[in-house]
Amino acid sequence: MINTVEDYLAQLRKELAAADPATIRDAGADAEEYLRDALGKAHQAQPNLTDAETLPTIIEKYGSPEEVAAAYRNAEKHTAPYRAPAEPQKQQSSLAAFFGVVADPRAWGALFYMFVSLGTGIAYFTWAVTGLSLSAGLFILIIGLPFAALFLLSIRGISILEGRVVEALLGVRMPRRAPFQEKQKGVWARFKALLTDRYTWFSLLYMIVQLGLGITYFTVFTVLMATSLALIAAPIIQPTFHYPATFFDNNPPLFFNGWWMALGAIIGVALFFVTMHLARWTGRLHGAWAKAMLVRL
Repeated sequence: MINTVEDYLAQLRKELAAADPATIRDAGADAEEYLRDALGKAHQAQPNLTDAETLPTIIEKYGSPEEVAAAYRNAEKHTAPYRAPAEPQKQQSSLAAFFGVVADPRAWGALFYMFVSLGTGIAYFTWAVTGLSLSAGLFILIIGLPFAALFLLSIRGISILEGRVVEALLGVRMPRRAPFQEKQKGVWARFKALLTDRYTWFSLLYMIVQLGLGITYFTVFTVLMATSLALIAAPIIQPTFHYPATFFDNNPPLFFNGWWMALGAIIGVALFFVTMHLARWTGRLHGAWAKAMLVRL
């Protein structure tokens, strides 16, 4: 029997045990918000009723944990990330699998994420370090507590934004709404909840680490893509514009001649496909890292 909101949420998580953690979190946040708001209104109308007496009517309108879990499982089939891994297909040859990476949207999404991660990493790191420094410095003043609370709330908001970017580009299911916060709690209780919630600090750690990851991703994939495209374009650019196909300031300039130019173009094509595979693999790893840090049940 369900006597409290916590009982309902525990049973809902049990029903969704096999689902994605992000789905479980969204379902729990939606259910908790609805149930607590409905309980608050019911208690205002009939203050003498307990939660155990009021919940059955509310649950009848909202749905039992079994019904809600079934609805979320069905909805996930139609709202899966665009770049989520496709259903297993028949075995491909090694050659088809190697060159077929260019038709995989996950590879292109991951490559784009590698480039934009430098900008997001700088922004996240700057905000996190600045917010921590100001929160610590202002804590002895009267504005210190409100500023720290707003900063921690912003960390949660940014983590949701980053999750949407990860889901859109890497195809990893991430939370689509923020964790529920009881409006009835006082300011101090809500601030304490922010401080003691590991989700807040894991999100902050993610933002700090993202700078190093962003620099690494951007540098590695910029060099690889630039090298491969330069080698591929050399047979056209070198004869047409008489431009040396090297990255170094040689004197005299070094030009590819004859079969060296053809070999360089072949190496460039191979490097391009290797880079796409590396981007897809790196995107898969980063998606797992993001899910581990930004998803809290």
